[in-house]
Amino acid sequence: MKMRVVTTTLRQIRQHEPCADGWRTLLSSLGKTGADDDPLPLVTILQSNGLDDALWCLMTITGHDNEIIRFALACAQEVKHLMTDQRSLDALDALERHLEIPLSREELDKVLAAAGAAAARASGAAAGAAAWAAALAVEAAADEDAQSAVEAVESAVWALWAEAQVAKAEARAAARARQAQIFEEIFG
Repeated sequence: MKMRVVTTTLRQIRQHEPCADGWRTLLSSLGKTGADDDPLPLVTILQSNGLDDALWCLMTITGHDNEIIRFALACAQEVKHLMTDQRSLDALDALERHLEIPLSREELDKVLAAAGAAAARASGAAAGAAAWAAALAVEAAADEDAQSAVEAVESAVWALWAEAQVAKAEARAAARARQAQIFEEIFG
């Protein structure tokens, strides 16, 4: 299913004090010299600056929590095979259901508690990061808070990064390319 294009503006990015190098790279790629209020698709930032800056720019948008949560969920599902605790898998399932039919705060809290307990018990960096990605994605949905959603996305990306560290360089590149592909599918 194609989502609507998610945009920010240079002014919104500037208000969040971006790093100097990333800001210069973005302005240069756009052929601009300063901030303005023109809509700027997040996919354009991905293509110009890369995934890390595109993820950072998620904090500059409002009203797209479901898209952010979908991205976190998709990234967590990429490392689902590393999750050995059923509570983590249940958290992913609950979050997927929540995106279709919102769960109550009580239901989300219950899933979050179980996923957090699973993450605390997970062994290995990749399995732990994957479990935390599921837990934080559920927490973001429960809080309906963009910053929590951004943290969930960051955690999901770290889960993919941790998985890639145990593979060869080609596998790391493939995982990063998949993240960018998921980002484009959801935000582009």
